[in-house]
Amino acid sequence: MCRIGSIKSKIPVSPSLALNLMLPQQEGHDNSGFAMVMQDMDGVFAHYKDKPLLSLACTPAGVQLVNEYMENKGFVQIAQWVPDVDKRPGLKIAAMPRYVFRNYDYPEIYRYRTQAERENLLLDTRLALRTLLAEKGDGYVYSFWPDVLTLKEIGDPADIAVYFRLWEDTGRLTARNIVTQCRQNTNYAIVRYAAHPFFLQGYTLCANGENTFFSRNTELQKALHRGYIGFESDSQSLLYTLHYVLHELGWPLGYYKHVITPLPIAEMECRKDRDALFLIRESLSHLEANGPGAIIALLPDGTMLALGDSRKLRPMVVGGDGNMVAVSSEVCGLNAILPERDTGEDIYPDEREMIVIDNALEVRRWRQ
Repeated sequence: MCRIGSIKSKIPVSPSLALNLMLPQQEGHDNSGFAMVMQDMDGVFAHYKDKPLLSLACTPAGVQLVNEYMENKGFVQIAQWVPDVDKRPGLKIAAMPRYVFRNYDYPEIYRYRTQAERENLLLDTRLALRTLLAEKGDGYVYSFWPDVLTLKEIGDPADIAVYFRLWEDTGRLTARNIVTQCRQNTNYAIVRYAAHPFFLQGYTLCANGENTFFSRNTELQKALHRGYIGFESDSQSLLYTLHYVLHELGWPLGYYKHVITPLPIAEMECRKDRDALFLIRESLSHLEANGPGAIIALLPDGTMLALGDSRKLRPMVVGGDGNMVAVSSEVCGLNAILPERDTGEDIYPDEREMIVIDNALEVRRWRQ
C-alpha cells in the first residue's frame, strides 16, 4: 500500500519538507520512486508565474525534438532551470540524461486569446510533445502549465532527493503547494507516467489505494476528452473524473464526491436534492470509483482537497499550525513536519466527508 502527502503553506517551502513528511511512512512505500507536483512557485520561478512552465525528462535527442517543435509553433523560451544533479556513485535512481524546466511565452497569435483557448493550446502542446518523444523513447513530458512544476523519477526517494539536491534548502526551488507520493505504480508496469501525482490542465491528484472500477471508468473516459489518455494507473481515472466534473461540466465542487462515491439509493430518497443525485448516478455511473482509496487533489486556483472511499478503507489525516496545513496517509508524517501543532485539531476525514483547504488555509469539512 502506497502513501501520499501534501503541503499547503502561506510561506513558500522546499521539497525537503515534503520528503520529511513522507519518510516516517517509509514502510508504506517500497522505495521504487518519487514524484511531486509543485504549484504557486517561488524561488527561480517567482517572476514567471503567468508563463507556461514545461516539465520533462528526456535524452539529448529529445531536447532537440522539443526545441524544434516549440520554435515551429511560435513559443519563445524566456527562462530555464537546470537541476545541478549529484551523480555520486551508488545512488538507486534510473535517471534520465536530461531534465528540462522551462518557461515559455505564448506564440504571438495567442497573446490576446481567451483563457480557454490558451488552456487548449497548452494541453494540445503537451500531448503533441508526449507523442513526439514516445516515438523513439526519447523522454517524458509531465506538465505544461503556468506556475506548475512536475518531477517524476524511478528509484529510492532518498537517493532521488540526493541526486536532485532536494535536501538542500537553497530557496531556488520552492512553492506554496506540494503534492507528493513516494512509490512507483508497482501494480502495473513501472513507467514514469504511472507515478502519482497526475496532472491535467491545472488539476493535480494522487491516491492511496485501488480503484476496482478502473476498466469501467476508462470505457467512458476515452470518449469524453482528448486529454484522457495513458491510463497507466487505476488511480489516473480519478483525476480525469475530477477534471470532467469541474472543468468540462462546470459543476460545483461537492458533486465530485457524489460522482465517485454516490450515496446509497435509500439515502438519496430522503434528500431534498434527490432528483439531482439520481440524475448524476444514472448519467455518470461509469465514473463511480470502488475499492479502498484516499485522495488528495489540488485545483487550478490552489484549493486543496482530501477525501476517501465510501467505506473509509484507507487512512488519512489533516493538520496545521496556522501557517501551514498538511495532509498525510499517517499521522507520523504530520508529527515530523508539524510537531508543535494542536493535535486535538487534527481531522480524520470519514467516508462521507471532503476536506477543502483554501488559500487562506481555512479548512472546511464538506459533508456529502
